[in-house]
Amino acid sequence: MPKFELLPVNEAMAKSSTGKRAQISREYQGYIDRLSSGQAGKLDVAGGESASAVRRRLGAAAKATGKDVVIRRTGDTVFFWMRGQEKTAPRRRGRPRKNPV
Repeated sequence: MPKFELLPVNEAMAKSSTGKRAQISREYQGYIDRLSSGQAGKLDVAGGESASAVRRRLGAAAKATGKDVVIRRTGDTVFFWMRGQEKTAPRRRGRPRKNPV
């Protein structure tokens, strides 16, 4: 008798997909899964690829895993991190000073 198990639809779709495109998607999902708190990833473009293709694949993998990832491209390098981990100074409220100190 077969063994029955319930799992989320996105996990079933990820595990049942085959082919080169699915293999690439799993590779990029692995990059996102390796990120821990306070870390950012860096992908350097290899020969035969473009930075925009790497960025697009990374965005598709993030969407498939349901994670919110910030992706920035600089030349042939793509940086990415989990949203909400950016360290920014709080914005000042009100009208800016006429003569800054």
